Amino acid sequence: MTDHIRKKLQDEINALERELVHELPKEIKKAAALGDLSENAEYHMAKQRQEYVKARVRQLGKRLAELSMINMNNIPRDKVGLGSVVKVYDNTKNEEREYNLVTSEESDVAAGKISTTSPIGRALLNKKVGDTAIVVTPNGNRELEILSLTTIHDEARAE
Repeated sequence: MTDHIRKKLQDEINALERELVHELPKEIKKAAALGDLSENAEYHMAKQRQEYVKARVRQLGKRLAELSMINMNNIPRDKVGLGSVVKVYDNTKNEEREYNLVTSEESDVAAGKISTTSPIGRALLNKKVGDTAIVVTPNGNRELEILSLTTIHDEARAE
């Protein structure tokens, strides 16, 4: 799972570095040739883009480093963690929902993929079947009772 994310992030870094090394210097040089830099909108836009790209490359590099620190053996085998599929009963809405806990890069609420850093994801972490998680929301607290749990380890054994 994290290999797919690492590749996606590395591909984005490679594309941004290519832009930083090849495309942006050409744009800046071309804009600088237009004359007075103090009133040159093209030049200022290219320089702003260059700063943004540098910051994004740093941010992605940091995230890659964080992902490399994830040890799948440290993810609990009997509790909710990264990669878990959790079926819950929402006492507030009187409905059952299923969530797949993923990294923030994979998050897709419409598909039931929620980040481990989201309010629901944080509330569910380290809970077991039968536990109740309290999610603090702007509309008040929600109680989610855990009905079933499949961890990333269970899925690996099934394959």
